[in-house]
Amino acid sequence: MQIKVHATTVTATDCIFRRGEPKFSKLFTGLTKPKNQILGSEFAGVIEAVGKEVKLFKVGDKVIGTTPGYGSYSEYICLPEEKSTLAKMSSNKSYEEAIACCDGFITALPFLRDRGRIQKGNNVLIIGASGSVGSAAVQLAKYFGAEVTGVCSTSSVDLVKSIGAKKVIDYTKEDFTESGETYDIIFDLVGKTTFTQCKNSLKENGKFLEASITLGVFPSVFWSSIFSKRKAMVMATGLRSPAERTKDLIFISKLLETGKIKPVIDRKYPFEQIAEAHKYVDIGHKKGNVVINVSK
Repeated sequence: MQIKVHATTVTATDCIFRRGEPKFSKLFTGLTKPKNQILGSEFAGVIEAVGKEVKLFKVGDKVIGTTPGYGSYSEYICLPEEKSTLAKMSSNKSYEEAIACCDGFITALPFLRDRGRIQKGNNVLIIGASGSVGSAAVQLAKYFGAEVTGVCSTSSVDLVKSIGAKKVIDYTKEDFTESGETYDIIFDLVGKTTFTQCKNSLKENGKFLEASITLGVFPSVFWSSIFSKRKAMVMATGLRSPAERTKDLIFISKLLETGKIKPVIDRKYPFEQIAEAHKYVDIGHKKGNVVINVSK
């Protein structure tokens, strides 16, 4: 399929692949030079041509998806149907709105649903609640019937409340580990804490989910899997099969179309200013998504 890209995003992962930092990431990004010359991991666009083996899509379909590797910072992208994470866009949303509900949600969903086994009535703490994955996690946790507490900076408190957090902790003023509150799930999106630090804030069978995977988390994952009722868990959501990711993307698109979730967009840039967008994301304080308009 040939897809004309209308919108993409700049994610924190895109910036890691561009910089090759932290250094262990070079095992994936390339030891001496970038493996991928064209970055960009997600897109919203319209199908302009299909091959004879394509069965689920046709020319003119508006679609949203993620690339098998990279390459969405392009005017056009070609993908095989059977190996792609691809779904039809919500009919009542723009390309910008659709792309802002892609990567963050298909990262947060399997963490909460499959690793955390989130249930109605759970108390869930989201650390880094204002980022693209964090804002998605807040909304999904609320959708599943959990009581959500978000952790973020002062400037993001109102945003995190507006997307469903019942309580918001400003980490510049308060340390949640000292509050005495306990949670069924603590979901750390930014790698600012550890299982050891959070253990006493977990309920007896609570789960600590770490999305910002560092080498330091694996000893806790191993130890807690054997010796503790409280568990530290990680998940390589990007390595799931295209079929699994597509199923989740269809689910998320339906939530967007029915208004059960909403896009969070911090800034929009034209394609010509993508370097400026990367500089902004490098600062580390974006709220939700930074969207790139590729085609006008």
